[in-house]
Amino acid sequence: MLSIRGRSLGLCLLAAALIALSASARADAVTDWNVHAVNALVGTAAQSPTVSTIHLAMVHGAVYDAVNSIDERYEPYLVEVRARNWYSKDAAAASAAYRVLASIVPAQQPALGALYDASLAAIPDGRAKDGGIAVGAVAAAAMIAARTNDGRFGAYRFPAPATPQDPWPAGRWWPVLPGFGNDPAAWVKDVDPFLIRDAGRYRSAAPDPLTSRRYAREFDEVKSVGALDSATRTADQTDQARFWAEGPQPWTRFARQLSASHGLRTIESARMFAMLYTAGADSLIAVWHSKAHWLFWRPITAIREADRDGNPGTTADPAWLPLINTPPYPDQPSGLAAVSAAMAEALEEVFGRRERFSTTSVSSGTTRSYRSFDEAVDEVVDARVYSGIHFRKADEDGKEVGTDVARDGLRRYFERD
Repeated sequence: MLSIRGRSLGLCLLAAALIALSASARADAVTDWNVHAVNALVGTAAQSPTVSTIHLAMVHGAVYDAVNSIDERYEPYLVEVRARNWYSKDAAAASAAYRVLASIVPAQQPALGALYDASLAAIPDGRAKDGGIAVGAVAAAAMIAARTNDGRFGAYRFPAPATPQDPWPAGRWWPVLPGFGNDPAAWVKDVDPFLIRDAGRYRSAAPDPLTSRRYAREFDEVKSVGALDSATRTADQTDQARFWAEGPQPWTRFARQLSASHGLRTIESARMFAMLYTAGADSLIAVWHSKAHWLFWRPITAIREADRDGNPGTTADPAWLPLINTPPYPDQPSGLAAVSAAMAEALEEVFGRRERFSTTSVSSGTTRSYRSFDEAVDEVVDARVYSGIHFRKADEDGKEVGTDVARDGLRRYFERD
């Protein structure tokens, strides 16, 4: 029947806001189940951006295969299911999404089951509905099988000293304020990619040497403009930092908005979300691989410990704090810059390079507008410096990683049949 090809800031509030912000953008079951998946993974399960993006890739990869098996417009991702072209695509999308989500967050099965029943109730009973449900079930089973023992939830953690009072050499990452945490999802570096073959091939360039002039320049930049009490950061720069403190979620809202405004058909919507999240997931896997290799310290550590870096162009400030709390993992390269660049590449594949869009952020409560996907990515690069959580090189290198991963990965999948 089938042939397999290859193998935080108020998260509950965020989930509720995503429902409200996306209500007008819902055009089909694909978009409906994107809303349900984000609410289940980011909201209720409170998964990190890295983990939730990987799981959204699983959900939407299965949805794409289910819908595409009926439409037969594109090459399959994992599986091509024997189907009639009159089967219900909405039933197939709902069936695939529900089953993959239930396997990821089984504790939410009752709530997800109620959403699934409501989705099916809106579809007329009959052979088309039954056929769609069956196709979705096969696509979901293929995804669940393909992602079994795929490296998720491993034991790896970033190497760190026993206590904050026992630091490692200058330049080496260790846990920082406010929680002195060590990323519980550091295992992301070992997850099997969705599109690319080897995440290690996309290792970022090395951080700047601590004694270099460029390091001193970037040190001074983030020390000044990224400080909690910065006198040089403008109001708009502060807004950019707070807007993107939400992580990659604005890209999901961009996708929903553009899908609705362009009137994408079900198969095009399914393809768009699958591309968005598989490219985004692979960029994060590659970034975490690089972070584990370089283990470079964050600005808060570098600035407070500058008297240890051997650079006469840097001056320590033991009380320095960033505008946005520093995440619990190393600096080099930036995950948000990478996933933004990758998602931008995916959206450009669907809508072209010159596209106007905007969205309102839960983090800042403000709306930001863009004239192109590149413009939004460039703002992310700046925003993480304004936030005080990355050196500029980490952002620029992250952007390069995400771009390369997406271009290479999308070249291999989701093409016309």
